[in-house]
Amino acid sequence: MNQVDPLLHRKLQEVGNLVSHLGEQVRQVSGQVAGVDTRQQQAQTELQQLRADFLAYVQQAGRASVVQRAETRIGVIKDDLDHEFGHHKTVRRTAVGMLQAFDTGLVTEETVRGVSEELMIQTPRYWLAPALVALASWAADDPTLCSRAVDEAFRRSPAHTSLLFTLVLRRQGRQEAAHRWLRHYLLAQDPAALGREFAVILEALAQGAFGPAGRELLATTLDQWQRTLLDDTAARDRQVALWRAEIDSLAAPTARADHPRLAQLSPQWPQLDAILGKARAQQALLDRYRAVTEREPGPSTRLEDAVDDILDQLVGAYDTDELPLRRDLELQHAVVAHDGDMDAARRAYDTRAAAFEQTLDYLTVQSASALAPETIGTSPATRRLAVAACREWLDEAQGGFTRDYRAALPPAVEARFDSTHSVAGTMFHLPPWTGSFSDGLPAMEHSLDAHWEQHAKSFLDSLAYPLRRHLLILGASVLAVLLVVGQISWPVALVAAGLLALVRGLLLQQQHTKAQALHRSARQALHQAKRDSLQQLRAAGAELTDWYESYRAADAVDADCRAFITSLSAAAPGGSPFEGRVVDRPAPAAPAAPAPAGLGKDSHR
Repeated sequence: MNQVDPLLHRKLQEVGNLVSHLGEQVRQVSGQVAGVDTRQQQAQTELQQLRADFLAYVQQAGRASVVQRAETRIGVIKDDLDHEFGHHKTVRRTAVGMLQAFDTGLVTEETVRGVSEELMIQTPRYWLAPALVALASWAADDPTLCSRAVDEAFRRSPAHTSLLFTLVLRRQGRQEAAHRWLRHYLLAQDPAALGREFAVILEALAQGAFGPAGRELLATTLDQWQRTLLDDTAARDRQVALWRAEIDSLAAPTARADHPRLAQLSPQWPQLDAILGKARAQQALLDRYRAVTEREPGPSTRLEDAVDDILDQLVGAYDTDELPLRRDLELQHAVVAHDGDMDAARRAYDTRAAAFEQTLDYLTVQSASALAPETIGTSPATRRLAVAACREWLDEAQGGFTRDYRAALPPAVEARFDSTHSVAGTMFHLPPWTGSFSDGLPAMEHSLDAHWEQHAKSFLDSLAYPLRRHLLILGASVLAVLLVVGQISWPVALVAAGLLALVRGLLLQQQHTKAQALHRSARQALHQAKRDSLQQLRAAGAELTDWYESYRAADAVDADCRAFITSLSAAAPGGSPFEGRVVDRPAPAAPAAPAPAGLGKDSHR
């Protein structure tokens, strides 16, 4: 080497300096790549959060739009009701007011008669208008006009007219005439297709408004109807289905916020969440109907006041023609109440839909009075008795509900890992792993750890720098230079081979160092990812334990529910506050309302 031209030494030194500078730049680039990798992971996390926030915003905006449309629709429906049926309100307000005017004697007969005749002209085809004319002519002692008005009201709506005069005559102390109207009404009814006004019968029964004779007639008739309808298995099943829908609607909302890791890792989470929500419905069911039965209704001090309330219900109920609009209005209210969740709104509406049918069978009237009293127009006292009357259907529905969610318990709860990680500038995909919590958490941790180690090793091996192969290539390259250039000049061949070995060796050293740093970084990242997975598994196991405790506590309420339903058998209408009451004042000296043709006439005084 002493014979080599000094120029070669300078060139070799310059090349070495360039290699060192290149190595420094490589290290800088490596640091920049690591920074880019970190920012890429951060950007990916932020993008995922942005996507979740955007989907939540879209869902919220969609629901807000649905609520806005429902509120607009509610206003339109109310306007339609007021436009098409608003004139009925005046007649309804006048009916009970007229009876109270008779009590106080503060209004002249001419005024009452003039108002009733004016309403008769303004509301054609409405059954209550001629009934008011009959009441006014009764007070004026005009039997001819009274009879004609009763016949016209009866023609327009036999059921409503019969109930109205039953209550009016009962209010005035005309027991025999009231009993005859009530008997006529009951004989004309089909228990499989009762009109919506039949809720008044249940209300009067709960208030004892028909007196002892009426109570006995009702008890005999209703018991016979119930026995007849219960012979029809389909009719009974419909009632059980109504109560089952009611219990289903009481299911608690998702518990995902309480069990985030379990919800993320377990394929069985949708089942577990639904089961817990249904188990928690037991307490909601118990609280709702215990409040109904334990609430003592505050009865009026006078029978007249109680009958007036029932009359308000009868004349204030909307007509059959209003049902389509009323159904739509109820659905829109449900949409608003559930913040635009159409599925939840539809389920809530379905539990009340039966109350909006034009005709109902006697069993469904009982269920509707218990489930949705506001839609059928019954009081808390009536609801209390209706719940007791429906105890067999409630018992069957609650028992089936409990059996179904218990049977839905998955035989095994699993955890599943199938994730992708950004490691050292490249992507590592962990193949799917599934473990069962039935095997115990230690066994699951050991299995998951082994799964990570197996696939992490394969990934890390793929990142290892093939130094041996590169050294063999370098050796082969140096030998080739010696053989080819040595045929011309051995000194030049030696210098060229040495220069090649030095430069290439320095590059290999730099690449090997970089590969080792990359390998260490990847090993640390995978180790941390494995630790995170094991921590998530432990958290999911703890949340599963909490879930079982919550489920057992919720499910234990089933015993209280069954005891409560059994206790309903002791409830009966015998405790009604007006069971044997009579009117506190003597009957007025006015004509009794004549009965329709074929039923005979009551005496005028």
